[in-house]
Amino acid sequence: MQAAATKQMTNLDAIKGAIAAKMDSASFTSWIAPLAFDVADGVLHLTAQNQFSADFITSVHSNALNAAAAEFGLAVRVGVRGAAAPVAPVANDNNAQAYAPAAEIVAAPSAGFDSFVVADENAFVVSACKKLAAGAVSFSPLFIYGPAGCGKSLLAECIRGCAAGSTVMMTGGQFVAEFTRSLHNHSVFAFKDFCRNCDTFILDDVQALAGKRATTEEFLQLVVDLRAAGKNIVLTANAAPNNLSGFDRRMQSLLASGLVADVVAPTANVRRVMLMRAGVGADVAAEIAGRVAADGHMIAGVATKIKTYAELMGASVDMDVAQRLLADTLQKAKTPLAMVRNMCEKLGVSYEAVCGAGRSRGLVMARQTMMAVLKGATNLSLAEIGRFVGDRNHATVLYAINQVEKLKKTDLVLSAQIDQLIAECK
Repeated sequence: MQAAATKQMTNLDAIKGAIAAKMDSASFTSWIAPLAFDVADGVLHLTAQNQFSADFITSVHSNALNAAAAEFGLAVRVGVRGAAAPVAPVANDNNAQAYAPAAEIVAAPSAGFDSFVVADENAFVVSACKKLAAGAVSFSPLFIYGPAGCGKSLLAECIRGCAAGSTVMMTGGQFVAEFTRSLHNHSVFAFKDFCRNCDTFILDDVQALAGKRATTEEFLQLVVDLRAAGKNIVLTANAAPNNLSGFDRRMQSLLASGLVADVVAPTANVRRVMLMRAGVGADVAAEIAGRVAADGHMIAGVATKIKTYAELMGASVDMDVAQRLLADTLQKAKTPLAMVRNMCEKLGVSYEAVCGAGRSRGLVMARQTMMAVLKGATNLSLAEIGRFVGDRNHATVLYAINQVEKLKKTDLVLSAQIDQLIAECK
């Protein structure tokens, strides 16, 4: 009997080793290692401490568990400690599951492409969006990135409004919340079906998934499945895939596997047109366009303030009134510190992180980019530039600028991004 027990223990150790080989060590240590393992009647029984753990393992790690168990000729069931019977089979047992999206996922009235003011710099990305909205394309996923207020979400809304066939659109935050809710409600398979049963899937603000391992794994599989089915995928974020923090290299690679296109912040002429479309007088729009930040949200706020004043006071808004109304909004002389803080927002990093000692790849690239932009946009010395990015010394700044200059020769996206930042800082 002791020999039989030793043999079973050896088999369980071999099974654990096979499972560990099919997933990253952190996931195995956090979720699989704490389970109770047992084999009976050709079934590998895994017992979790609670229902949430069982549901999570079922939804995220089913492929690895099934593949490892198949090597030993076993099926897999995940149960809960103390339950009368296993409650969560790894594969969908075809039980009917009900899922309905939360009210906030129900989209607002959609916009058409006419609502997006196109600058020459954005002609390419807008053309790609129109092509995708017209039908299936070969460059899915379309990954759109740019700073806050550049129009990423508006373009996503335009695609939703004009897309052929059915469309599912949600923000990154909504995806996280809905996936978690489906786990708690035991409707994860229905949630998977909801996301996949469409012709176009749109996720706005992908960066909201950063650091959420289970949700990221589910989203990665969703993108793979949608691509395999020939569906269109549209993703937006505040940074290019390889500059997104909180995602591993595999995720960054998948996000960049289609067409990556940036959206340039509104130019002065685009801001003028946006203000005029919102009802601001042509003369006032022309005067203040160059003094309003290149942020679509802020431009909308400026237009709303001017229109509301005109309605409440019953008087037209000339430039003198506009300057008084917008004293807290119109830009004054740009200081190096203001430039750095503005670039932090556009590059998706915090000012504290830039000035800190962090050495992650995305953070170092952002820091070096800022140094190069300050060199191109100002007359600051290298030592002065270093002071605005965390008291870096002269040699560090020189090295960073040289590195960026080398990258610009081969990376056209980076070169265009730096030129745009320099233009905004001048």
